[in-house]
Amino acid sequence: MKQVVPSTEYIYNVTDDGRSFVVCLKNKTCSCGKFQYEEIPCEHAWAVLKRKSLVADGYCSNLYKSKTVLNIYEIPIYSLSDVAEWVIPEHIMYDEVRPPKFKRPPGSPKYKPRSKTKRDLLGLKGKHTCSTCEVAGNNRRSCRNRPQEV
Repeated sequence: MKQVVPSTEYIYNVTDDGRSFVVCLKNKTCSCGKFQYEEIPCEHAWAVLKRKSLVADGYCSNLYKSKTVLNIYEIPIYSLSDVAEWVIPEHIMYDEVRPPKFKRPPGSPKYKPRSKTKRDLLGLKGKHTCSTCEVAGNNRRSCRNRPQEV
């Protein structure tokens, strides 16, 4: 649950799972960085807009509005003619395309250690138990409590 506390008319403090974020509706920014990067309200800005009962349209970039999308696709896109009919300038036609000059260094790539999971850090490891007698430390193959076959 996000807690929204107003600081000024445009600036709000949003607390989410113990972390605090500052949202400024006037500048369309949030301290998480998503609001200004994606130019669409992030989850913290949505919490502020919902609390103030504001419509999000004014806080979204024009790129996300349907009018802009319709204008983009208003221009017709024509398919290309047959390859034989293409007009290619000579300076491009005879350009030699070469592979990049970068060479991979010899040897195998350097070892990058696997990042430890929360389970590894806390030392939580599963205990192996025998599927026959369910005693910890045994396994089915070396089980001494296995029922005798008649």
